[in-house]
Amino acid sequence: MWIRIRRGTGLARRRDRARHALGRHPRRLVVPRLWRCQGGFRDGRGRARVSTSAPHAIAIIGSGATGYTAAKVLRAEGFTGSITMIGSEHAAPYRRPTVSKELLTGTKSIEQVQLGSAIDGVDVRSGVTAVGVADSTVLLDDGDPVPYDALLLATGSRARQLDLPGHVFTLRGAADVEPLHADILRTRSLLVIGGGLIGCEAAAAARSLGAEVTVLEAAAAPLNRIAPAAVSQMYVDLHADNGIAFHTDVAVTDLTEQGDGTSLVTAADGRSWSAGTVLVSVGSVPNVELGAGMGLEIGSGVLVDAGMRTSTPNVYAAGDVAEVPNRLLGGTYRSEHWNGALDQAARAARSMMGVEPGDLDVPWGWSTQHGVNLQFAGWTRATDEYVVARGSVADRHFTACALRDGRLVGAIGVGYPKDIRQVRAAIATGSPVQRDQLTEAWLDGPQAVVR
Repeated sequence: MWIRIRRGTGLARRRDRARHALGRHPRRLVVPRLWRCQGGFRDGRGRARVSTSAPHAIAIIGSGATGYTAAKVLRAEGFTGSITMIGSEHAAPYRRPTVSKELLTGTKSIEQVQLGSAIDGVDVRSGVTAVGVADSTVLLDDGDPVPYDALLLATGSRARQLDLPGHVFTLRGAADVEPLHADILRTRSLLVIGGGLIGCEAAAAARSLGAEVTVLEAAAAPLNRIAPAAVSQMYVDLHADNGIAFHTDVAVTDLTEQGDGTSLVTAADGRSWSAGTVLVSVGSVPNVELGAGMGLEIGSGVLVDAGMRTSTPNVYAAGDVAEVPNRLLGGTYRSEHWNGALDQAARAARSMMGVEPGDLDVPWGWSTQHGVNLQFAGWTRATDEYVVARGSVADRHFTACALRDGRLVGAIGVGYPKDIRQVRAAIATGSPVQRDQLTEAWLDGPQAVVR
């Protein structure tokens, strides 16, 4: 595809003229144009259908996957107004799932995991923080105001902290990688507090770097938010096979720095472990502070409707910070996975333009540990009833479907990505699926449309 590059007309301030990964300076980037034919909503002559009430100036707070995708979709759908994307990170938008995998192991550089080309005419303010929103204007910490007609909060989330003395690492963004990577190589030992997806991925990455690794989990099993007991045990065994020790039911109460430079972590029941490097990976906290300061309705995140609209007109939210409605099961949920961020960003962009955004996809995600790729979809819980429809958990090659009150709500598996797509499609239709239907024949059948 031919890409036409257009130079910005504005002059950089003298202090902003350092080169940036996607442009001439870090504050304002002008990037390659997306051809309009890439948009998804068209009239009969191939033109984007844009509402006459579409805004003229859009501000996006957050330059991660959500913010970048929203800007990309806006341009692809024919939006010609101004777009300003504000982000505190200096790095160009990148694939955040690589933070606990390829970036931490060092097998890929930040340049290799960038999201893609910059987007034509988008004013990117990187390395600055939005400190407030008032009178349809975003206030930045460098003193610059950013006026808007429509605002997208794509502020994401941050690593949850524990109230522990001493020095510990967290792992959320690219800036966290190099210090942690260097310390693992220096100490050759890592203690991970938290046995969720990121903690387990970081443990596997550290082990591949030659470190001795121990994982402490507060619950009775790792990955207990999304996986049944059999799959959790499979991962305990997988890590053990690779030399990683798992300890569960651990309530960490203290961390003491010892004379030899290691840290001693103590649990409420008296157990203790020591390591040269300690990583705290106990989930995330949505960055709702800006939204709360604006008076938006807040639950576990910023509450939005099916069009990603918040309780305030012309203000939208998407990605980790958003709490979205579940049209299939009722209630609301917060998706903290990569694919959910992209999907919600696209819906928010179309909604801002006055175009029907369509239904959110059934969420899904993945995790790679020790070369084993786990995929999961829907809204699975450890307490759901699971039917292994294909393969065997013991063989680490399976598809298990999750039922709740007799209803198909999700799936989890290794080695059969097509099955996960089939289950997602079946859930999206809302059609009932009986327990005894969940077989290989059903997974291979034509009743679900693979997307």
